[in-house]
Amino acid sequence: MNKILLSVLGALLALAAVGGGLRLARNQLDAKVVRFNNNANDLLLGLQQYKEFTGAYPSGSNLDISKALSGQSNAKVFILAAGRSDRNQKGEIVDPWGTPVQFYISGNSVLIRSAGPNQVWEDSSVATSDDLFRSN
Repeated sequence: MNKILLSVLGALLALAAVGGGLRLARNQLDAKVVRFNNNANDLLLGLQQYKEFTGAYPSGSNLDISKALSGQSNAKVFILAAGRSDRNQKGEIVDPWGTPVQFYISGNSVLIRSAGPNQVWEDSSVATSDDLFRSN
């Protein structure tokens, strides 16, 4: 009887550990999504501030925009809100998973896109797409 009880107890503990591990992984994923959203909000604010100082949003690649927000362009405007963004060795602004974000700027609209946890750019119509977006 004690062996059966110990076996059942051991199985329950194993299930609890697996469930706890899944919960931990989900919480870590959620924390990174929150971090992306916070970083993207800072970038949107920074891009708006840049536009207010210079009259236009920065243009070009991720690296060009990163440099412009860091005061490394002809405008020489340093945007503190964008300075907190994570960057890779090239200087590109990256999401919490290390993938360079994409910037889409058109008129007065800005969209910031992350490839998400799987680090693969996917069509948003795909049911399994985990890409993330923030816009002003």
